[in-house]
Amino acid sequence: MWSWFVPLNTIALELVPPNVERGAQYAVDEARKVLALSAEVGIEGRIRHVMIPGMIDEDDDRPVEMKPKMDVLDFWSLIQPELPGVRGLCTQVTSFLDREALGKRLIDLSAAGFEGIAFVGVPRTMKDGEGEGVAPTDALSIYEQVVPNRGAILIPTREGEQGRFNFKCEQGATYGMTQLLYSDAIVGFLTEFAKTSEHRPEILLSFGFVPKIETKVGLVNWLIQDPGNPAVAAEQEFVSRIAGLEPAEKRRQMLDLYKRVIDGVADLGFPLSIHFEAAYGVSKPAFDTFAEMLEYWAPDRAS
Repeated sequence: MWSWFVPLNTIALELVPPNVERGAQYAVDEARKVLALSAEVGIEGRIRHVMIPGMIDEDDDRPVEMKPKMDVLDFWSLIQPELPGVRGLCTQVTSFLDREALGKRLIDLSAAGFEGIAFVGVPRTMKDGEGEGVAPTDALSIYEQVVPNRGAILIPTREGEQGRFNFKCEQGATYGMTQLLYSDAIVGFLTEFAKTSEHRPEILLSFGFVPKIETKVGLVNWLIQDPGNPAVAAEQEFVSRIAGLEPAEKRRQMLDLYKRVIDGVADLGFPLSIHFEAAYGVSKPAFDTFAEMLEYWAPDRAS
């Protein structure tokens, strides 16, 4: 199954729904902080989408306690008025909603201004296929008429990912949103995929800032974990190494990685978007890094 689609060609910033206990004003303040930081680093008006992940309870060993989070729609309704011209992207867990309930949820998300929805499955504590709801790969085809831009998660270091991602494209995925990239493994992955598959979905390349607090907390390390996978172990080592560096050197190393990824994938025939994430919250050092990356290459200025 393959249908024509219009690429997003966007710069997206991930904003995690805040804990419910923090209240509505906290969400509004976060949106205003994004505007202020964008202006401060010279990228005002260039973030065209906010990517809001649908949060669910995961493993007990999560380094930051998982408290009840604001619903994606509730969070979006608070921040959208503060972010003129910005549209929404989100992830939606499908495995715990039946076909009718999921369909209603997707209609509500689309009506609220979400232009792309990536379907995700069960948390790591469960096996694929568990959960009473709709499998993410089924959702890609079932809701083709409801959601024009249907996304799938792409983890280039995961075993068997070539076949897995090709199947998601067969099912109707129009874009792949990568896991946080801390190596250039995506270059080899997409080079091989371009040789072996006819599909050319849009790729949202995800880059995440690593603040010094990572040395104590380890949230980024936990987010990208894949025990026993040497490729991921190398990425975790990179994260640990840059976490404690001085800001300028950290920025240089992240920019070097960004250049290697962009140079490696820009000519493979995939539409590209950039997805930025600050797992510990938006900050001036994070935005300084993102601005330097966009100075090198950005989808809104690509020829």
